[in-house]
Amino acid sequence: MGDHQGSDALVIGAGVSGLTTAVVLAEAGFDVRVMTSLSPHRTVSAKAGASWGPFMSGHSEIERWSAASRTTFVRLAGEDGSGVHLNGGIEAYENMAQIPGWARAVPGFRLCRPEEIPRGYTGAWRYTIPLIDMPTYLDYLASRLTACGGSLEEISPLTSLATPLRAASIVVNCTGLGARELVGDEKVVPCRGQLAIVDNPGITEFFQDNVDDDEITCIFPHGDTVVLGGISQSEVDDEEYDLVQERRFLDRCAMIDPRLASARVRERRVGLRPQRETIRVERDRREPRLIHNYGHGGSGVTLSWGCAMDVLTLAQQSRG
Repeated sequence: MGDHQGSDALVIGAGVSGLTTAVVLAEAGFDVRVMTSLSPHRTVSAKAGASWGPFMSGHSEIERWSAASRTTFVRLAGEDGSGVHLNGGIEAYENMAQIPGWARAVPGFRLCRPEEIPRGYTGAWRYTIPLIDMPTYLDYLASRLTACGGSLEEISPLTSLATPLRAASIVVNCTGLGARELVGDEKVVPCRGQLAIVDNPGITEFFQDNVDDDEITCIFPHGDTVVLGGISQSEVDDEEYDLVQERRFLDRCAMIDPRLASARVRERRVGLRPQRETIRVERDRREPRLIHNYGHGGSGVTLSWGCAMDVLTLAQQSRG
């Protein structure tokens, strides 16, 4: 362990990547602390939709990471209080040369018949995937971390990694968009997202699309509520909620399912995804005790368990 005092591992950041990484490390026997300037419910993860499926992310390991995460989410769907459930539905597209392998790998995947394809799209497929209620799920992860001896500490925003590196043998950087300032990574940029939570008029199937512009459409049922969206604006850091954009995506959702036309808005969410051309999951080249896990774009939830397992491998190698 060297001369470093404190925890075996210190994870910086309490979004879905940070908490999942902390849980994986703690359950593998590491003494883990999470340090964060934002409580889990104040992170961008709490503002996510969220459905399983790679979105706005780039890396050669995406299919492996997403498959590992899906396996875990399927198991979590059987746990009361996890916030995870399995839901059937449709994913539609405008221009897609080839159906991605990660989609075809889902059990029960099938292409939609022409009459099933919503108006305005050229194709679609149907499958059953995990949907995640993020506030509930983040609470679940925090409780699971505590149950295996981990801890979470709220601190002032860090300006360097000097203090964490003195406090633990292994430091994992899960700061998302914060990595732009903390480690000087200008490759990670904000991608603005916006959602509305409405009363559920009886919807039981999800809908989401793959389109070429920034106006995306998603319908994610969660019991008595439905998450509707949305928007995906790269390199936009405005966190003000836009009612004009809301009206546009509510209208798009109502075109998919007319029952949503008069649904009451309960809650509004806006957040900045940590977008990076290539997700960074690796050991730091200059500081071998530092492991990075950030830049997941719109796939933080989808890739969370797969990436955390790779972080565990790197941490075990460091610990020897």
